[in-house]
Amino acid sequence: MTTLDAVAAFDAALAGRPCELVRADGSRVRLPVGQWVAEPDAADHRLLIEPCWGPTLDIGCGPGRLTSALGARGVPAMGIDVSGVAVLSTQVRGAAALRRDVFGNVPAAGRWRHALLADGNIGIGADPVRLLQRVGELLRYGGTVLVEVARPGAGVRHEDIRLRVGGQTSTTFGWAWVGADAIGSLAVAAGFRLLDLAHHGARWVATLSAEVSSG
Repeated sequence: MTTLDAVAAFDAALAGRPCELVRADGSRVRLPVGQWVAEPDAADHRLLIEPCWGPTLDIGCGPGRLTSALGARGVPAMGIDVSGVAVLSTQVRGAAALRRDVFGNVPAAGRWRHALLADGNIGIGADPVRLLQRVGELLRYGGTVLVEVARPGAGVRHEDIRLRVGGQTSTTFGWAWVGADAIGSLAVAAGFRLLDLAHHGARWVATLSAEVSSG
C-alpha cells in the first residue's frame, strides 16, 4: 500500500476524490468535504459569520466558504491553510488566502480582531492549549476566537490519525477533539476567557476572549 503525505491526501480530497479519516483503532469516517465546499449554511451564519465585524483570520480555511462569506458582508478577512488546493479554492471564490502554517509566519500578527477555528480545527497540532496560545499571539488584546467544538460530554481526546484516498493511506498525524464541556478549562489554561457557548442544531461554537496582549 502506498503512503502519501497527509497534506497531499487532503489536497486530493478537496479536488473531489473520496477521502476517509482512519482512526487509531482502524475505524473510518468519511470526511465531510461536501459541507466544506458548499455555500455557508444557517449554522455557519449564526455561529461563525455574524459574530465577526472586524478583521478576521480564518485558520484552516479549507475551500474558503467562511472567508468568502465574511468578505461578502464587508468584513476584512483572510484564510490560511497548509493545503495549496484549499488556498486556491478560497482565492477562486474571491477571498484572500495564503498557504501558511498557523505556527509559522502569519501576516498582521497581533492585529486580528477575530479568528476562526471552524470545522473542528481546534484539533490542529493535537494540542489545543498550545494552538490557542498561538492564536492569542495573532489577536489584538480583547480579540475573540470562535472555536467549533463537539457536543457536550465529548471531553478532550488526542489521537494519531491518517487519511485514506483510494488505495493510498497518508502518513500519521496528531489531532485532538474537544467537547463543549471541556473548552472552558482549556481556554483558561491558554490565557483566554469563555464569553459564550452557543449551538445551532448539532453544531456548537465557543467564543473566547483574548485576555493577554501579544505585545
